[in-house]
Formats: sequence, structure tokens, C-alpha cells
Amino acid sequence: MEPRMKMNWNELYDFYRGHLLNDVMPFWMRLVDREHGGLHNCVTNDGEIVSTDKYIWSQGRALWVFSALYNELDRDPKWLDVADGIARFLKAHGRDEHGAWRFILSTDGNVVEPPKSIYADAFAIYGLTQYARARDDDEARRIAVEGFHRTSPLLRDHTTLPTAPHDIPAGYQSHGPSMIFALVYHDLGVLTGDPEILNRSLELAEIVMTRHLKPEDMLLYEFVKPGGERVDSDVGKTFLAGHVIECMWFMHRIYRYHNRPDRVALAMEAIHRHIERGWDEEYGGIFLAQRTDGGEAVWHRPDAKVWWPITEALYALLLAYAETHADWAKDWYWRVHDYAFEHYPNCKSGDWIQNLDRRGNPIPVVVKGLQVKDPFHLPRALLYSLGVLDRLRKE
Repeated sequence: MEPRMKMNWNELYDFYRGHLLNDVMPFWMRLVDREHGGLHNCVTNDGEIVSTDKYIWSQGRALWVFSALYNELDRDPKWLDVADGIARFLKAHGRDEHGAWRFILSTDGNVVEPPKSIYADAFAIYGLTQYARARDDDEARRIAVEGFHRTSPLLRDHTTLPTAPHDIPAGYQSHGPSMIFALVYHDLGVLTGDPEILNRSLELAEIVMTRHLKPEDMLLYEFVKPGGERVDSDVGKTFLAGHVIECMWFMHRIYRYHNRPDRVALAMEAIHRHIERGWDEEYGGIFLAQRTDGGEAVWHRPDAKVWWPITEALYALLLAYAETHADWAKDWYWRVHDYAFEHYPNCKSGDWIQNLDRRGNPIPVVVKGLQVKDPFHLPRALLYSLGVLDRLRKE
């Protein structure tokens, strides 16, 4: 069946740009804390602030987005104005005396929860790297590099790695830390030109591609034994298709830089495999988590249709088509596009509704107690998709 919303590349470019600038970012501009810096991120889908606490990972993500809008989209100083406030807030309050990034701060920067997640470090480094590009900010660059030196050794042993709110099951190695820090270190390494940082990124990418991604079934397992051994257990059979699809565009970015076409091709194959396995043929959308044998996956609300996997698939499939010009990538892109724009956009308030049940109905938070919404997966996917679409429409 032909997609109802199919457009040519020029039309899709204009649609994405308009959606980003007219529907998504105005929602977040209303939530900027002009007094203290940072962004209110404990909000409902309609933008109602339910807590003024600020999660550090969300502040780092927001810093990345506002800096990237300036760097990649239009050089509009209004983005940098917001980024400046977030950067000041993070620099002043974000780290403890050991350099670890705190988990939650109050609206004015007091500690609500101390460091408890390596992901807070990841997104703080990620945001500061993008901000350092925008402002040529030596302090942001220095703090990001200090973050690399503090976190890199910690990633070698997952038994004590703090990863709230997604704790690693005892005895397993998790895909998530290797995946995100491979990208974070890559972008920091490109910014600084530091071979140590670039090589560490490549080491983590190889862990993803050789220990978690299994050639026998072309599935990427979220949890394996240290060293990569698969485990015949509920945890060991769990995979997250959206997480893999997101990761594979990270891998494309890293391996393109290092001129590894074999790994780029493997990443494209993995995107194809996981969109096919992750798609719900009955109701549409991408399952949050699945098991290889069809049983109950070990994850939060695995049958939910959460917003971030679909946003990552939109960009990854456009990238896969630009890379391969394969029909599967274009066909799957339009299938995902139709589902996404029929179900997630919040026409009343802007941005997207974050969490749906399997049938596509809005539901409360998927991770209990985590009332967090932030500007990240959607604006990043739209922004990077514009870059791909610009290439495609010029071909």
C-alpha cells in the first residue's frame, strides 16, 4: 500500500524543517528557565511543569540540541542564548567534588540526588562538546575532556557501573554504556583531534559490533556476559530494536570517519534486520523491547510504543537509503513515517506525545517515577534528517 503521506525529498525537507521550527522547538522555548539557567524538563505532554527539579542528563541533552541547532541549522543567535544559560547552569552546579555529574538538581542548582548514573556524565559531555563547537568555549572543552578521563576507565567493568534508571542485571555487560560513549567520545575526539579519545570511541564501537551483535541471527543482544557470551535466560534473550537502530547510525558515523566500509555495511544490515524484527505487524509501531523466542522481554513495559525508537528509525532509515539506495530502506522509511506522524504529534501543545500502548493510545510514564520529558530524540532526528534530505534532494 502506498504511504498516505509520501512526498518527494524537497517536500519532506520543508515538512521536517517546518515541524522542527514551528511545532517542536516553540514548545521547549516556553520551558527555558531564564532566571537560573537550564530547562524545565519534568513536564507533561502538554507542557505543564510538574516539578522544577532538573535532571542533569536532560540538561546535557538540551544543551546539545540548542547548540546543534545553531551549528547545523541556521546560526540563529536565539539558540545560543538558550545554550549559554544551560551551559552556565551545568558548569556552576552539575559536578561534585570528584568530577562526577549529579543526577538531579533543584531549579536553582542545589543537589537533589547525587551522582547515580553514568548516563548523566555521557549527556553532559555530549552537550558540552556541541556547545564548545558553537562558542569555541575552552572551559566547556576542558570539562568535557576531564569527563572523558574520568569515565573511560569506569566503562571497563559493568559490575559496579551506575546506570540509573536502567540497572544492569548482575553478571552481565550492557550494550547501553558502550553505545552512547562510543558516540560521545567520537564527537569529542573529532572536536579536540585527540587520538586517545578517538581510539577509545573505536574500542567501544568494536565491543558493540563484535560482542553484542551476533552474526548467526544478526540480532544485537542488550545484555551479554563480559566478553560477549550469550546467555540462555530471560535477560539474555532480550533485545531492543529501537536501541539497536539508534546505535547503528552511531556506528555509521564512527566507522565512516575511520574509513571502515565493512562495518558501515554491517550497520546498515543491522538496521534492516531490526526494523523488520521490531515492527508490530498487527498494530504498527516499534516494540520497546522483545525476546528472541517471543516471550516477555526483561524491560519496562516492553509492548509500549515509545516515541524515541520511532524518531531514531526515521533518521536511521533515511541515512540507510542515502548510504545504500536500497528499496527496503525507502519503503520502511515511509512506513515508519506514516505511523509516526499519525500517532505522536501533539497538535494541541506542540512536540510529541511520548508514550503509547501497543494499540497506539497515550499512557503515563513507562519507567515508574520518572516524569521526565526533554528536547532530544525528536529534534536531533529532525535536524540530522534535514542534512540527509539536503543531500538526497540535490542528487
